[in-house]
Amino acid sequence: MPSSHDQNFKNLILDYPRQAIELFAPDEAEGLSAPGVRYLPVREEQLKERLGERFRELDTPVLVEWPDRRREALLFLFEEETKTRRFSIHRLAHYCLDIAELLGTERIVPVVIFLRGGHYVTELRLGSERRVYLAFACHAYAFRQQQARDHFSSPNLIARLNLPNMRHARSERVAVYAQAVRGLLELEPDPERQLKYLDFVDIYAHLSEEERMIYQQEHAPEAAAISGFAERFLRQGEASLLRRLLVKRFGEPSESIQQRIAAADADTLALWFDRALEAHALEDIFFD
Repeated sequence: MPSSHDQNFKNLILDYPRQAIELFAPDEAEGLSAPGVRYLPVREEQLKERLGERFRELDTPVLVEWPDRRREALLFLFEEETKTRRFSIHRLAHYCLDIAELLGTERIVPVVIFLRGGHYVTELRLGSERRVYLAFACHAYAFRQQQARDHFSSPNLIARLNLPNMRHARSERVAVYAQAVRGLLELEPDPERQLKYLDFVDIYAHLSEEERMIYQQEHAPEAAAISGFAERFLRQGEASLLRRLLVKRFGEPSESIQQRIAAADADTLALWFDRALEAHALEDIFFD
């Protein structure tokens, strides 16, 4: 079963594949900003069926395709390892050979992301004293080898979200959290993704209640913004549920009712939803 860290990073890479490549494999990032470049996740179900259970699947295979066909499709294989001692260069090489044969490609970039520090091997060479018969290497990115302050102003959203995973003093925890949240608000305009990746930052920041109070005091505008978009997201969800319930029970609501729903706060929406469960007519729901 994949760990929660695996799932967190799988979501992050699939939501922001270009930023992932630019951060974790920068020398392979040329041309990724060209118009029409596509990022296609490779289905894990296909890999299981063809490769069997002997080999561990990588967390996130992503295929990059260029529209002008001047470059062939390039497959990036991302794997997250929480602890370096769990990583096996032999297993990674075995997987890359299998998927290369499966997909009929030799254009593969293996990338390993380490949350913790420690020793790890990034090259494998098999052969004799006379000749090397197999040479294999991978990109490796260890967050704990990065200084968080060096990335405080990074335009790369993945770097900003992972500031809590980078090296910093305990006294800097609030500042690191604040810069991660600021990056999220500045670089991600979608409120749903803002809320989604605020959870990501919270998971890895591990702020104490005292540190959260300090953050709210020292960074009041951003703390208010976070509270505001969380409340808006909750209200939008409740409004959507109410509209679906009304359509199911009474048909499409009138424009005036839809405007009232759009303007209502979360408490009012919850009240209307409770009434709609047992109401016999719309008048039983929206009375003052």
